[in-house]
Amino acid sequence: MVTEAPFDVVRAAHAELVVADLDRSQRFYVDVLGFALTERTDDALYLRAMEDTHHHALVLRVGPEPVVGHLAFRVRTPADVDLAAAHFERLGCETRIVEGVEAGQGPAVRVLDPLGFTIEFFHEMTRTERLLQRFDLQRGAQPMRIDHLNIQVPDVQRGFDHWSSLGFLLTEYIAEDDEADTLVAAWLRRKPTVHDVALTPGVGPRLHHIGIWVADTDSVLRTTDVLSAGGHLSAVERGPGRHGVSNAFYLYIRDPDGHRIELYTYDYFTGDPDFTPVRWSVTDVQRRSFWGDSVPVPESWWAESSTICDLDGEPVPTQEPKLVEPQLAVG
Repeated sequence: MVTEAPFDVVRAAHAELVVADLDRSQRFYVDVLGFALTERTDDALYLRAMEDTHHHALVLRVGPEPVVGHLAFRVRTPADVDLAAAHFERLGCETRIVEGVEAGQGPAVRVLDPLGFTIEFFHEMTRTERLLQRFDLQRGAQPMRIDHLNIQVPDVQRGFDHWSSLGFLLTEYIAEDDEADTLVAAWLRRKPTVHDVALTPGVGPRLHHIGIWVADTDSVLRTTDVLSAGGHLSAVERGPGRHGVSNAFYLYIRDPDGHRIELYTYDYFTGDPDFTPVRWSVTDVQRRSFWGDSVPVPESWWAESSTICDLDGEPVPTQEPKLVEPQLAVG
């Protein structure tokens, strides 16, 4: 069922991660992974990927703990920023208009949403040079764009109801094999691919990972070589492999502060009006790993995620999950 959106979200746009050392983060994200450095300030790095025409897709801000400052979505018009603020105020959520605190970005609203995530909605951002054909500058993973945000929530059904109310559409899901078809995990989108937001069961609210689109499978495989040769083998957490859900070819890595990045490619178009969401049984061993070199999945991938901060930068309390997705080994 399509829900009328209270404001028009275009896509997942950027995330702000708090890191301990800007020089160390710049070496990892720029020199090793291949992000472009748009701007460096006294307290932050503003990075973009090769397809980006806006100032940043990732903000790395220095701070005492490795936490998440905010997760951001672009909306279609400046008026949608005001509509977003009004919508969350009606829900009784704390909202804050921000301007001038994030380089390159115009007026935005940050909200502490009903699930406990600090979410930013913006429209205006400084334009930059697209580096898609600057092959002389591309290296590492050759990151192309931010694709999605995977968030851990203690109640997936509640999370699904919230994001659906914002006009996000279900593309794939994992469910229990019970009469109620109980929802275990969900993938929702605004842009016409598999997802902008994924809801994963677990201790939450937390950020499980940021999905970064890369051009092809060679980009994923090359990254494993680059990380290994450059002394960063321990950064590889899971993969390479292919997901059942989304069909994506993937590699999960951890940055120097423990934040998780997924290098992601080869999902598919979901924009047809008669698209039917794909269901996976929670007992299907291929739902998470259609194939891969890491079965069962490392315990850290299930248990560890980045802490969410509120509008004042304080950690948001977490809750234990209502459901726990089983780790299934291939027999």
